[in-house]
Amino acid sequence: MKRIALSIISFLLILFAGLYTWARLTTLHPAETQEETVSCAADAPQWDGRPLKVMSWNVQYMAGKSYVFFYDLPDGSGPDERPSHEEIEKTTLEVARIINDERPDVILLQELDDGASKTDYRDQLADVLGLLTDRYPCHASAFYMKSTFTPHPHIRGATGMKLSTISRYQMSKAIRHQLPTIPDNFVVKLFNFKRAVLEVRIPTTGKEAKKEAAFLNTHTDAFAQGTTTMQDQIDRIHGILSDLKAQGIPFVIGGDFNLLPPDFARTELHASVQVYYNDETEIAPLFKDFAPGATIEQLTGKDRAKYFTAYPNNPIASGPDRTIDYLFYDGFKMNRYYVRQHDTLKISDHLPLVGEFALP
Repeated sequence: MKRIALSIISFLLILFAGLYTWARLTTLHPAETQEETVSCAADAPQWDGRPLKVMSWNVQYMAGKSYVFFYDLPDGSGPDERPSHEEIEKTTLEVARIINDERPDVILLQELDDGASKTDYRDQLADVLGLLTDRYPCHASAFYMKSTFTPHPHIRGATGMKLSTISRYQMSKAIRHQLPTIPDNFVVKLFNFKRAVLEVRIPTTGKEAKKEAAFLNTHTDAFAQGTTTMQDQIDRIHGILSDLKAQGIPFVIGGDFNLLPPDFARTELHASVQVYYNDETEIAPLFKDFAPGATIEQLTGKDRAKYFTAYPNNPIASGPDRTIDYLFYDGFKMNRYYVRQHDTLKISDHLPLVGEFALP
């Protein structure tokens, strides 16, 4: 009996070791800082220092607004697991329509799928690029979730989600900065999000010859209650931006930060979702040390609704009800900032932010 028990234990240990090795080899494990591939046409024009329009948008993997996904409800009971092929195609066309109408120079997109089973293994960046009427010869991406098979009961398939930055002008390089991750056991962490900042550099000619600017794209965690993850991620982002500022490199960062602005009372939200946020928002240091697209006064004043960026799929939300996406900048002069709301409410659970920036 002892020999049989030892044989069973040995078999189980070998099986576990094999499964762990497989999982380790088929999931994402980026370095703390690493260069990413820049795809740029040989004849991509150089930025001559003229003002730039920057758009940031979480496009929710082209899932549209017809679903309540399992994670959209606080208890994880949302009935839907994936969008239909038809909904993905329709939403991709709508995303391209907004981009074609805005004609931004730099586009920061979050939650683009690439190789995910729930979105038919499509490279959604390629799908969007193929629909743009203007020429965008340069782009770079950084994955923050990737696996051959994720054994989550609502996924049960491949995952692939990335940040993508698209530019009208030549990019010199792209850098992926790893953000702190949510604490969990060593198996679950293999499949969890590895949130990141994607930084691209765009050099300029003209009066600011041999200068360059940085454009950063990020998507921080959303379900990190009971941990210091959100503060840790903001601290890491603050450090990246502070280094750029110390080097005199102008920058714009945009993305889905999943945090309320300072002085926005979470009690304005439905009681069931207030738990997602703290009374003292972790994003406050970014407002203190860098210039925001919209000020705290604008984001919390009587006209705050015009700056709301999130329209949750949760049925309790009848429209946009909070700001959790932002632009911050330094070394630029901002000429204009707005959230495009009037015709984007049925495209994603986030709305696109647009800022127009000029070198001083």
